[in-house]
Amino acid sequence: MTTLIAVAALVIYLAFYFTFGKTLRDKLLQSDKAPKAPSERLSDGVDYIPTNKFVLFGHHFASIAGAGPITGPAIAVAWGWLPGLLWIWIGNVFLGAIHDYLSLTASVRYDGRSMQFVSQDLIGKNAGKTFAWFILFLCILVVAAFGDIVAGQFAGDGRVFFAFVFFCVAAVIAGYFMYKTKLGLPGGSVIGLVLIIVAFWLGGMMQVKWNKDIYFLIIFVYIVLASTLPVNLLLQPRDYLSSFFLYFGLLVGGIAAVIGFKPLEALAPVISLNAKVISGVPSPFWPTVPLVIACGALSGFHSLVAAGTSSKQLAKEQDALFVGYGAMLTEGFLSTLVIVSIAAFGKAALGDKLLATPALGRFVQSFAKMVSTELPFLPMSFMTLFSAVWVSTFALTTLDTTNRLGRYIIQEMALPLKDKASGLYKVFSNKWVASLIIAFIGLYLARSGGYSFLWPAFSGANQLLASIVMLTVAVWVKKKLNPQYTLAVLIPAIFLWVTVTCALVWYLAFVVPTFLVATAKAATKTTGTIVGIMTAIMLVLNFVMIGGFLKNWKAKKA
Repeated sequence: MTTLIAVAALVIYLAFYFTFGKTLRDKLLQSDKAPKAPSERLSDGVDYIPTNKFVLFGHHFASIAGAGPITGPAIAVAWGWLPGLLWIWIGNVFLGAIHDYLSLTASVRYDGRSMQFVSQDLIGKNAGKTFAWFILFLCILVVAAFGDIVAGQFAGDGRVFFAFVFFCVAAVIAGYFMYKTKLGLPGGSVIGLVLIIVAFWLGGMMQVKWNKDIYFLIIFVYIVLASTLPVNLLLQPRDYLSSFFLYFGLLVGGIAAVIGFKPLEALAPVISLNAKVISGVPSPFWPTVPLVIACGALSGFHSLVAAGTSSKQLAKEQDALFVGYGAMLTEGFLSTLVIVSIAAFGKAALGDKLLATPALGRFVQSFAKMVSTELPFLPMSFMTLFSAVWVSTFALTTLDTTNRLGRYIIQEMALPLKDKASGLYKVFSNKWVASLIIAFIGLYLARSGGYSFLWPAFSGANQLLASIVMLTVAVWVKKKLNPQYTLAVLIPAIFLWVTVTCALVWYLAFVVPTFLVATAKAATKTTGTIVGIMTAIMLVLNFVMIGGFLKNWKAKKA
């Protein structure tokens, strides 16, 4: 069964990339006729930097993925393995890949501007303001959800933290050789790979563990610094080297799944319609599975990365198919391996504690068990450390990228203050202040909130944004590209909007009240209240956006 699923996923993804993906590039976008990319026309050495597509793929994938395509599927196995797997495949090819690719190319056509700017041009000025609040709330919730993941990983195993620290040092050194010497990308890559091995070796010897609050403080300092430094100093080389984690993990995981010929064990019934997944509240399969699997199938956050950093680094528009469309399909294959490893090897790794183990623990132990069982030359101890570092590295990448995007949006939202209150404008437009705001609020929620409560709030905001982005690019396709392809974007967008809107109404009606009643800590109640208010505001803004969309959809000109 593992063999059948892994091979089927590869066939599906490769077929869609070389057929539908290339059709979008050549027929809809006609990227071969596109003008020079903004990274070349507007090059500034800080944000706009023409980048090799393989380097950019690593940066883009590490930024969009984080622990999302692992955590969501690992949670969703509580409904059985089949619902999550089907949603990953269907959502990926009919929603996620289209969403990522078109948001990236739309931003490129708009000089690397944000989706907020694109939405304002296509749907109206009010849509731009509404979009800004969507993005702000999502950035805060991303930092909350992923900050808790990373702090928990570090506190659980000190080797993971130190391996990451040494890895960051390795990335800076490798980046120097890639960008500042004649060795270039090939030579810098070799040096980077050697240093990765050294980082794992040194990190594996460090058994020191600290209190989780110390790690929250370290993460706070790290993401503020990383989100304000030039992208080619740390982020680009680190994410490029992180992509080798991905390639290694997908290679050994894919081989293990293909040669395993293992049945998928019954974690629960193949389909369970009412699992108690979110804060202990009985959770119906629809609409909560599409809500929980936030990144493996599709993710609105991807559009922020695509239009926030990647579009400014794309060397030419034709590279967008590989970077945007290809990265989303790769993420879907990763999520497929998560389902396969937990369903086929989870009980062997964790026994009866499988579903009681936190989501990331299920993946780390199950994936390590799968690979070490089928590929004995990779021992369980090494694969466990590798899997944990892999998850933490990608999650931290999402954190610092999110903080950078949050900084952008606060600075953009401060612009109206420039003439009315110049003092306040100087404060909020300052990159350090803007970065501190996002990091502080997000990590405060992470420290005081419950993970099973925060994750669906983040994923709900995430999917809601994705539906709005899909509707925005549907307008772009209809009015500025080729209306023959409109339904390919519009129909999935409407389905997603209905699903996630229903999911968030359910979350507000059942999960938030239950969470507030169940917790006794004042700080945790504060978190629940803040998250509930943010979710309610986003639902209201959601309908404002739909009103603007309907009005402009009927207009003759965008």
